Amino acid sequence: MQRIKILPELISNKIAAGEVVERPASVVKELVENALDASGQRIMIEVEKGGRSLIRVSDSGVGMRHDDALLAIERYATSKIYDDADLFAIRTLGFRGEALPSIASVSRFELITRPAGSDTGTRIMIKGGKIQKVSAVGAPPGTMVTVAQLFYNTPARRKFLKTVNTEIGHIVETVASMALGWPGVQFRLRHNGREVKNWPQVADHQERAADVFGHGLRDSLAPVSANDSLLNLHGWVAMPGAARSTSRKIYLYVNGRSVRDRVIQHALFQGYGGRLMKGQFPIAVLFLKVPYDRVDVNVHPTKNEVRFADQRLIHDRIRDAVGIALTQADKSKWGASNGNRAGPADQGISERTADYHRPTAADTSNVWQAPRAHDLSRRIADRQNKRVSGDSNLDHAPQTADGVATPVQPSHQARLWSRQRFADLKIIGQFSETFLLCEAGQDLIVIDQHAAHERIMYEQLQRRAQRSRPATQGLLVPETIELGFREAQILEAMLPDLERLGLVIEPFGGNTFVVKAVPVLLGQGSVEPLVNEIVEKMAAIGFAPGLEKAFDECLHLMACHGAIRANQSLNQAEIKRLLVQLDACEQPSNCPHGRPTWIKWNRKFFEKAFGRIK
Repeated sequence: MQRIKILPELISNKIAAGEVVERPASVVKELVENALDASGQRIMIEVEKGGRSLIRVSDSGVGMRHDDALLAIERYATSKIYDDADLFAIRTLGFRGEALPSIASVSRFELITRPAGSDTGTRIMIKGGKIQKVSAVGAPPGTMVTVAQLFYNTPARRKFLKTVNTEIGHIVETVASMALGWPGVQFRLRHNGREVKNWPQVADHQERAADVFGHGLRDSLAPVSANDSLLNLHGWVAMPGAARSTSRKIYLYVNGRSVRDRVIQHALFQGYGGRLMKGQFPIAVLFLKVPYDRVDVNVHPTKNEVRFADQRLIHDRIRDAVGIALTQADKSKWGASNGNRAGPADQGISERTADYHRPTAADTSNVWQAPRAHDLSRRIADRQNKRVSGDSNLDHAPQTADGVATPVQPSHQARLWSRQRFADLKIIGQFSETFLLCEAGQDLIVIDQHAAHERIMYEQLQRRAQRSRPATQGLLVPETIELGFREAQILEAMLPDLERLGLVIEPFGGNTFVVKAVPVLLGQGSVEPLVNEIVEKMAAIGFAPGLEKAFDECLHLMACHGAIRANQSLNQAEIKRLLVQLDACEQPSNCPHGRPTWIKWNRKFFEKAFGRIK
């Protein structure tokens, strides 16, 4: 019995479709790339039910004659590759010759096309990969491809599609990314008969970048450029103050192709140097032009990845160009005399660029564990112990000969607890307007003021949200926020949950919202960065109304934005108040993101370091 056989063409087309067509957005990407390769200056994308029911892409490009149209739906048919040399110097977005037959094999497919010099067009109808009808038709110059009932004949693939809102969100992101890379082309996107977005033709990339990112970021964008025989680079990077918690606002292009490339992204991060805290991502759009024979775009079925022949050189030039752009932007905004000091506009986010000292393996033995906040009965016991002992100084746990704190025995916990409160620390002062220096007997306690206050804010917000709606303060001048389509959908679904947290936001038409009130704890700062970060985080984790993980993540972000910052001067009274509030926390030793709020060195550590003892 023969065990090896050639797959039928219909099956092989479906397998190819599985590689090329992951979701409706994949179909949109392939069809729009074909439209761009056809020199279309106006591209219309129409979608119904998130692409499940219908995807239609129309362009004003060169169109195809009858015979070419028939060949275009055959596997491996392409007008862009003729020999081996072409394969290693690809100048077009599409080249594999499998997109149209793969899409047609898993949908009800229709192609209408007419070149400018022809009197009539060609119409081809395909169902599940089989041609149903070919006819002449009247049509404008260009090409229109209709994909209906995607995955109708592969139910296993169809069931993995997400909700309509999720799928249209991916489509919007795909079209926005392509619009950003091709500013000289008009892109229009409609969903269920309603126009979602119109990107008109613009003169330069910056206009399109401002349209995609939002005009509020225009002043935060620093131009990046580098030009030599190996690399032509231009684009924009946002100042660190606009950093986000996800990488969704990083757009990278190689010879006009939108890519996800680790080499470029790593170079981008290195270009920021120490300006970004771990877990923060920049906003950036970078356009690279390299010789076509020095980059391989044929390394992934979806053409999203590339490989450079001169990888190290390209990495280093991108890194240097980004670093220069950010340095020049700093100097032009605040003046060269400021050096590396954070300017006023950066103080709102400067905790992201601060170097938090985390204990190394060698330091671990010097880190003590603070007790958790006590309940009412313990507070009463504390006061009683104070009266008995008559000693209000902060004591410390028993130590070994090396000065390492040893665990406290439970029988001594009540007495020792009353002497281990943060409020009992002797305040020395601030270091670099970021860290609080305190003395506890023979120990030096260093507290990260932002991390500590973030923990305080988080637990206060959490307690108030559990009891009832937190106290809010109305904004004298309501703040408007403009979002992208997908972000606007997420925010609109979140409005009831955000109101539970005291953040009152209302739709204001289109993708614009107006903030009416904020929790009292958040103070007077702009709420737009907070809302942007909440929405992006929800897009990353997958938001569903009432989802506890999402609710808790909102608390984390609100606490971070409401907390005092690094590089913020505090007087003795403010430091004391922070320490008292830290005592009331259930988990005072870590911020909500898990970073330590304090570390400790004992006297013996310093004596050894300075050679006073061995």
